[in-house]
Amino acid sequence: MPISLVRETDVDVLVIGAGPAGLMCANALAKAGVNVRIIDQRPSKVAAGQADGIQPRTIEVFQSYGLAERLLREGNQMHVASFYNPGGHGIQLTDRVPDVTAPTARYPFEVTLHQGAIESIFLDSMKSMGLEVSRPIVPTQLELDHAQMADPNAYVARVVLRHLDPPEGGPSTEVVRAKFVVGTDGAHSWVRKHLNIAMEGSQTDHIWGVVDMVPKTNFPDIRSKCAVHSENGSCMIIPREADKVRLYIQLDSGGCEAVDAVSGRIDKKRMGPHQLLEVARKSFYPYVFETPDEFDWWTIYIIGQRVASRFSVGERVFIAGDACHTHSPKAGQGMNASMNDSHNLVWKLVYVLRGWAGLSLLKTYELERRKYAQDLINFDVDFAALFSGKPRTQVNQNGVSHADFLRAFQTFGGFTSGIGIHYAESAIVHYANQPCAAHVVVGQRMPPQVLVCVADFRPAELQDLLPSDARFKLLVFTGAAKALDTVGAAVGDLTVRFGRAVDVISILPYRQRDFTFMALPLPLRSHWSKVLCDEKDMRGRQGGSAYAAFGIDPQAGAIICVRPDGYVGMVAPLEEVDSIAAYFATFMDSE
Repeated sequence: MPISLVRETDVDVLVIGAGPAGLMCANALAKAGVNVRIIDQRPSKVAAGQADGIQPRTIEVFQSYGLAERLLREGNQMHVASFYNPGGHGIQLTDRVPDVTAPTARYPFEVTLHQGAIESIFLDSMKSMGLEVSRPIVPTQLELDHAQMADPNAYVARVVLRHLDPPEGGPSTEVVRAKFVVGTDGAHSWVRKHLNIAMEGSQTDHIWGVVDMVPKTNFPDIRSKCAVHSENGSCMIIPREADKVRLYIQLDSGGCEAVDAVSGRIDKKRMGPHQLLEVARKSFYPYVFETPDEFDWWTIYIIGQRVASRFSVGERVFIAGDACHTHSPKAGQGMNASMNDSHNLVWKLVYVLRGWAGLSLLKTYELERRKYAQDLINFDVDFAALFSGKPRTQVNQNGVSHADFLRAFQTFGGFTSGIGIHYAESAIVHYANQPCAAHVVVGQRMPPQVLVCVADFRPAELQDLLPSDARFKLLVFTGAAKALDTVGAAVGDLTVRFGRAVDVISILPYRQRDFTFMALPLPLRSHWSKVLCDEKDMRGRQGGSAYAAFGIDPQAGAIICVRPDGYVGMVAPLEEVDSIAAYFATFMDSE
């Protein structure tokens, strides 16, 4: 085809891959007004199966984009985890515990919903903003103009795309020039391979099968998350939407008929859902699982635990999600880690594209998310081994005991829920002054808390005042300070310098009888809805413990600076607003 007939377009960001990570990325970029294009090789979204678990922190992230209501309406909630172990003839119930062991979780449960439905939430949101996935398209070339890499406004990436089903008479090839490229194209990522980024780690010998179905069974905990250890192998039950469940079924690594003896790879032609269910029946004995009317979805996989050696090239091409980390799905981290990669990256791209920050800000994506991915793999190595290990019995005293498994389940609860993810000190995380808000951990997400709006006495959830709108939030806990005019003047100076990127929320320790929100200095009351107090609502049911919960002296007050992704960037004494300005100045340009 003559080059003159090839379509050429320019975009700010090209997202390659429309799984959960790519859709999270494209939706958030579009919401921020970025010119974004997203492509995928699949002709349509996932119809069934694949990933299905949303952890508590990820629900909070969905809420920050205005997407949680639909997720909660359509999904199933898991509140309890049940444990079965060998006993008598077959297995018996050993324990039941809360599924989520993260005390500050706003949503103290997991939500399960098949990946296709989760993708639909993003697709519909994107469609409302005029953005749709271009399908079926694959990239064939990616070239970088290294001479212009330092210019954030330059279209440094030239990507050749091939249309697998071009319109009649239309070109089958097009060229996209992009300022940035994000590869969210899965574990076999073309972007990663094209950039020669190595995956570091190894493949285990743990083989598992997965079956989604509406069960016919007398197993009493079929609607609970269940970890089953039996002498015949391990299983896990994940209850799902619409009466479905997912069974994870451990297969014999030594004699699994689905493994090709020569290549060592899975050959799904050798084993199907009926055989998988037959293996599960042995593990669930004496309980019965009848053959369902149909299987909704099934697969077989070998657990691999790998992390990419780097997450970007020159801060112009990035990889996220399964493209840069793979691990066991048993702890429900894959899709959550993937979407939160994008959540971390998007606001940083927005700041660079808007000219608010330099390219150096983008270095913090790899700094934060690669460290998290490495921690995830380290956790997964231990957890997968415990789950796949033989249970401790009278005959096998060296096996995995319930106490060992439960200890791991609860010890890592903050990590698996996403609530305890902690970013290291960097240009956007300053640990200094942590005692000013002793119970708010700098580098972790800002916890939820009910407050009361001073203007109309309405209870308000603090996290709902921290939407993912690409702005930092300054939470000014005024305490009993007498010199609020001075604080207000300093905040006013800060907003003059960085106001496009900063929103101010004031939180009083109490409401005086004759106090109105208009009594605050103007810079501390950007809107009537953003002046709150730490009291119970009019019915005495909600609120009234924020200062104590956050470890803030109600006399001295403090300032908490929350990043656009909901993580605490720094805290400061009330009288040291200048330290917040200095923090911004390390990575952000003044107006």
